[in-house]
Amino acid sequence: MHKTNIHKILMYLYFFLKLSVFVSKITEIRRVAFHICQMKKLYTFLSAVLLLVACQTTNSQSSYIHEVDAHSFAQLIENKKDAQLIDVRTPGEFQGGYIQGALNLDYNGSDYNRQVSSLDKTKPVLIYCLSGGRSASAAKELRQEGFSEVIELKGGIMAWNRNGLPLQGAVTSGNGMSDEEFKKLLEDSEITLVDFYAPWCAPCKKMKPILEEVVREMPNIKIQKINVDENKGLPQDKKVNVLPTLIAYKKGVEFWRHEGVISKEDLKKALQP
Repeated sequence: MHKTNIHKILMYLYFFLKLSVFVSKITEIRRVAFHICQMKKLYTFLSAVLLLVACQTTNSQSSYIHEVDAHSFAQLIENKKDAQLIDVRTPGEFQGGYIQGALNLDYNGSDYNRQVSSLDKTKPVLIYCLSGGRSASAAKELRQEGFSEVIELKGGIMAWNRNGLPLQGAVTSGNGMSDEEFKKLLEDSEITLVDFYAPWCAPCKKMKPILEEVVREMPNIKIQKINVDENKGLPQDKKVNVLPTLIAYKKGVEFWRHEGVISKEDLKKALQP
């Protein structure tokens, strides 16, 4: 065979081998691309399933109202016969008056977690405290632990009393400072700042050093602290719904009010004569 023909044949064989390798690589790339596509579809499917589960969980937890007013709370007690009614105040507060049928589990007590473990997660929980702070924290924890339905009394026992609803074991006398005694406290100073607080109240504790600094920097301001645990009638008369509540009086007349913690700068600005 002529050398030129042999050379052409070898060249054809070389290009054929190259083409075979190229086709093989294309086939492998297509196979890898197919698997990647399948994995993406699986990922999309799993993401959709997880999203559906998350939505169902969220909907199941938000399918009921978490907080109701005093009259609605009383109605729930009447209608939900299997509900667990929980009072998370201290034993001392509880003895001063509680909603009939309530179980006292002191939220800040050392035995609280053990007591909570005895509750039935499948039954509704109706929960309250004095003004709503502790019960809100406790309710959040109960929901996170898997309790099916936890409903809070908005405004706590303060709101319950304000609506004239009955309490068991309530003391009808010795409710602390009278309105006349309170008015006398306002006579000694041009401006009096009244701090409605409770010893167990975390925001009240945070507010304490701020008030002490204000007294030092504004000596013309007189501060009166009212412990709501020892003076049960006065907060109701003054429409105190949240702790702490600060009320400023000028010559016995209220001119400013604030609920919750406030900065020293904002407080001083509000109290400027």
